[in-house]
Amino acid sequence: MTLIKSISGIRGTIGGAVGDNLTPVDAVKFASAYGSFLKTRHTSKGNERLKVVIGRDARISGPMIHNLVMNTLIGLGIDVIDLGLSTTPTVEIAVPLEKADGGIILTASHNPKQWNALKLLNEKGEFLSGKEGELILEIAENEAFNFSDVDNLGEVTENNAYMDIHIDEVLELPLVDADLVKSKKFKVVVDGVNSSGGIIIPNLLEQMGVEVVKLYCEPNGHFPHNPEPLKEHLGDICKLVVVEKADFGIVVDPDVDRLAFISNDGEMFGEEYTLVAVADYVLSKTPGNTVSNMSSSRALRDITEKHGGTYQASAVGEVNVVELMKKTNAIIGGEGNGGIIYPSSHYGRDSMVGVALFLTYLANQNKTVAEIRASYPQYYMSKNKIELTPQIDVDKVLATLTDKYKSENITTIDGVKIDFPTEWVHLRKSNTEPIIRIYTEAPTQNEADVLAERFVKELKGIAGI
Repeated sequence: MTLIKSISGIRGTIGGAVGDNLTPVDAVKFASAYGSFLKTRHTSKGNERLKVVIGRDARISGPMIHNLVMNTLIGLGIDVIDLGLSTTPTVEIAVPLEKADGGIILTASHNPKQWNALKLLNEKGEFLSGKEGELILEIAENEAFNFSDVDNLGEVTENNAYMDIHIDEVLELPLVDADLVKSKKFKVVVDGVNSSGGIIIPNLLEQMGVEVVKLYCEPNGHFPHNPEPLKEHLGDICKLVVVEKADFGIVVDPDVDRLAFISNDGEMFGEEYTLVAVADYVLSKTPGNTVSNMSSSRALRDITEKHGGTYQASAVGEVNVVELMKKTNAIIGGEGNGGIIYPSSHYGRDSMVGVALFLTYLANQNKTVAEIRASYPQYYMSKNKIELTPQIDVDKVLATLTDKYKSENITTIDGVKIDFPTEWVHLRKSNTEPIIRIYTEAPTQNEADVLAERFVKELKGIAGI
């Protein structure tokens, strides 16, 4: 059982001991710290009540955590706009539209059902910085909370319209052409992993004239498979795309910020190539720079350079990607895990934006999805992980490895990345799970797998496991 505090929010498993897991006490404590942080940040408002937008995915623990967090903010004298069942990008869009002072999404993203989390936003609907996150942890540690008296409690306003508003916002983007998509009469299978994506993605598709075949789209929080959109978890949709003779399949994670496609032949398009394909379309219309993180495919760099732009890599984490995107005026960016960040919409990973842009791109091509995938530079990734125990000194393990490969091209801004001439390996401690991630990329799947196996073995040897 685990409680993880990072730039990705406060994330933990439900149940167990206080301080070791995301218990009701911990949910209240960190909601109190966040609310107190906002009150300090916005002192210029004087007696004017602050406002926070809250939404949740469909996890079983969602209603419980939702009520605890919401009522904690009310106790601090903060008004709450309650979106109920929602998505991470929907809440991100809602915050500035509501002129709110912050936002909280209750989701553990791609983690299994026993997890939940508080993802914390600023007044722009963007994730808090690492420094701001540290301040919240300090407030929580000191329990420096000052709750409101009975005459100054916050109020709740329910607003269940935002998923529809989000769809409208996406359809209004200049590079989205719903009429062209409608003319193509596409058929698409959707795996919503029984969360809020099972509502919003089909609704978007239907408004773009797409025939939708639903798979696991009942938002009951009972995830039918591991919710991380990786090949080993997606056998059902891969089969169904072929059976239905669909144009492609769409998979999202529980909070709809990660997007993966299944090609018309039932093969994975590759979550790394979600961003590559969408960027190829966007850059063909609006040339410019791109950003992804260090664990993402080299294919985005190749596509960016094809369109005359410059590619840069950030440390892993949406906050880091967004920061570098702003610095380089990137037209589009994101993460190789299927996260699309398109500033023309907002600075947050958004599967809705990714779906609409990809459909428009596909409608402009006389190619199948499999043919589009085959047209891109061919890189293959292997994604592995090693479970951590409290006894493992991760920093020491990675330092030992860095020293061993010091003659190679090494980057250490986020874990250790070793660039070999035709392949690379990136090893880092996860922000969201108690694991070390080992990502490799090479010209063939076998080479990527062999490289990964080699480094898993080396890491385990150094760590003594």
